Formats: sequence, C-alpha cells, structure tokens
Amino acid sequence: MADDRRHLVYLTGFMGSGKSTIAPILANTLGYRHIDIDKEIEKITGKKVSEIFSDLGEPYFRSAESSILHEASAQSGCVVSLGGGTIASETNLHLIKSTGILIYLKVGPEQIFKRMKFKTDRPLLRSSDGTTVSDQELQLRIQKLLQMREPFYAAADLTIATDNRRVGITVDEIVHALKFFHK
Repeated sequence: MADDRRHLVYLTGFMGSGKSTIAPILANTLGYRHIDIDKEIEKITGKKVSEIFSDLGEPYFRSAESSILHEASAQSGCVVSLGGGTIASETNLHLIKSTGILIYLKVGPEQIFKRMKFKTDRPLLRSSDGTTVSDQELQLRIQKLLQMREPFYAAADLTIATDNRRVGITVDEIVHALKFFHK
C-alpha cells in the first residue's frame, strides 16, 4: 500500500544546511508547491525573523511557527522548508512525521560556521543586543544548538549530507530516495 505521507515533504536541518535553497528546486522537480515557514511568518507579521525575535521574543516566534506548520501540514503536493528549530518541539515533530516525509539536510559544524560567519539575520547566533559574537562564541553556539536539536533531526525518515555538495546533486538524491516512499 502506498505511503499516505508521500505528497508532503518536509526539509529540516540546521541554519545554513540549504533548506531554503533546495526546497523550491525540489518542489519544482517534483511538480509540487513550496512553503517556507520562516518566509510565511515574515509575510504575516511584516517583520524579519531577527526582528520578531528582538521585538516579540522567541516564544511568539515559536507559536507563529507552530500555527503555520499546522496549516502547511494540511497541504498535499508540497515541499515545506522548516525553520532550523521547528522540529525541536515534540508536538511539531509528531505533526510532521504523521503527515509527511521528513528529510534531514545534515551539515557539519565546520561548514555551518563557514556559512553563518557573516550572516547577520540569525538571532540565535547573535549576542542579546544583536551584535556579532566572536568566532569562538559562534562555534560554541552552533555546537550547543546542534547537540540540542540532533535527537529531533535523528527522527527524520531520510538523512542527506549537504557538506560541500552541489544543490543539483542533493536534489537528485532526494528525488531518487523519495521513489522508495511511493511504492
């Protein structure tokens, strides 16, 4: 019997893993629509994610994230880019796993550091006043967040390494792997 979850694909992974880049290409390849949870929150609030964190706080952001995830989970024929911490909630993880196929785009801490070092829009990797932290502090924050989220990421149906890989190769690997869920 076919897997009822096959028409909804969720991409998870740490900041900089390639979710926002890969998701629209994957969606186009599959003939699906694409929803980016963070972009939807920005659209609804009229604020950037970093502004939401500083102005309204992380609990507000997580609540909005769960609400949009709930709406997205009712879709079909869709690739959903999750925020890096969306699945770090048992409720969200259960909803995702029960409605779609969860793919973890895994990237190592060194690669994350290289990709995030000059980003200014990642509130969890900034100091409380929004300023840049030292390289050492950034590496520690990445390591700590990765350790905290890894048990959630490990619940994915499929893990794809994205370190030093071209986007096209990653998309091809995902499309090929999804065929096994369509049997």
